[in-house]
Amino acid sequence: MTKIYHNPRCSTSRNALQAIEASGRPVEIIEYLKALPARDELRALIQAAGLTVREAMRAKEPAYRDLGLDDPALSDDQLLDAIQQHPVLLNRPFVVTEKGVRLCRPLERIQDIL
Repeated sequence: MTKIYHNPRCSTSRNALQAIEASGRPVEIIEYLKALPARDELRALIQAAGLTVREAMRAKEPAYRDLGLDDPALSDDQLLDAIQQHPVLLNRPFVVTEKGVRLCRPLERIQDIL
């Protein structure tokens, strides 16, 4: 089963979902702004994508700046705390298939795992 951690308001996320559907794969849609994965699952998702927690965050979100998350001294645990409190800080879309996990930004990255 393919999973997408999806934000329906994001055009990249909508386009990723379209690509998955066009491939004919069954897909589980996780609207992470409504139901963020548990902390350990989130950490595993980020690691499986080959990213650091900071790389998985949306640095352009006002909350990123307002919370001082650009401080390089912050630990992964502190960054995960911020994501848990403000799910909008998680970049999207993350897509999971049997071939791996990717943050599909830019969208072309989805082709690696479809």
